Amino acid sequence: MDPTMTRLAEEEHPNKAFGWAARDSSGVLSPFKFSRRATGEKDVAFKVLYCGICHSDLHMAKNEWGMSVYPLVPGHEIVGEVTEVGSKVQKFNVGDRVGVGCVVGSCHSCDSCKNNLENYCPKSILTYGAEYHDGSITYGGYSDTMVADEHFIVRIPDNLPLDVAAPMLCAGITVYSPLRYYGLDKPGLHVGVVGLGGLGHVAVKFAKAMGAKVTVISTSPSKKKEALENLGADSFLVSRDQDQLQGASGTLDGIIDTVSAQHPLFPLLGLLKSHGKLVLVGAPEKPLELPVFPLLQGRKVVGGSMTGGMKETQEMIDFAAKHNVKPDIEVITMEYVNTAMERLLKADVKYRFVIDIGNTLKATTS
Repeated sequence: MDPTMTRLAEEEHPNKAFGWAARDSSGVLSPFKFSRRATGEKDVAFKVLYCGICHSDLHMAKNEWGMSVYPLVPGHEIVGEVTEVGSKVQKFNVGDRVGVGCVVGSCHSCDSCKNNLENYCPKSILTYGAEYHDGSITYGGYSDTMVADEHFIVRIPDNLPLDVAAPMLCAGITVYSPLRYYGLDKPGLHVGVVGLGGLGHVAVKFAKAMGAKVTVISTSPSKKKEALENLGADSFLVSRDQDQLQGASGTLDGIIDTVSAQHPLFPLLGLLKSHGKLVLVGAPEKPLELPVFPLLQGRKVVGGSMTGGMKETQEMIDFAAKHNVKPDIEVITMEYVNTAMERLLKADVKYRFVIDIGNTLKATTS
């Protein structure tokens, strides 16, 4: 490259960074040196201390959604401490505890953006593997530093530990938002949660904190004790047990369905009261069959929800801190990440992996 071009490139991207990246669809991650953009006038730069592992990271690393750009640095549950702020940043200072979730950019002018729903903006920019405004490709939180526009930065309350805060920036907002939007956040309502994994266990905790009665619905009878004793659910249904389903028919005001695998909706619709709402937050690869008669018989609704806007994400993290809602996590080292991905594929985690970036990333790349 021309020396002048090299110097210009360094001026535009002076923030040296390192992390772990997937190089191809094998999904195997390994150490990777790269550059973050210079901290702009509205940007916040922070040292990454923890990053949660989301199932999306696994899909993206292996290009299972056909949209991955390599090298790919995953991670959109990123928390740390501010190291630098741009001249026009108003909300944050050096030393603040902050986080970045699934989105780092949007158009700021569409109806969704005007209504604080940047996650639904047609031009929203994902935290990793997407093209940013300047034409560069975004890199995620499996890295030592992060730079983002202050609009997409979340303040982490002091009483919420950073390691448990990380998964809230994806898993937490993914279940909090539909509980709020679909009116399932009222004390005394009866809410069902389908699937007891990374999303489901947080949904149980949020719904309980909102004052709901919670029933966990699972294919695994072995999860009953965990649901009732450890997570605080009020009741448990085995979704393949017709007698149990019949006994609970018409008892739920709403259901948050977190399952990403193929599964029948008919039994779930039968559990809803009239005007009940079945909300899907999982993303099965193939279309689900939707029986219409149960919808007609009771004016029931099937809806969806995907993460949340920045205003609601801040509201969610503040609510979690106030009501002591914390995901159950397993903290791992950076070099364990490939093993963690293999375990995630087998659902062998309770319930969310979090990488200790601050203490272990440097040791594996120096």
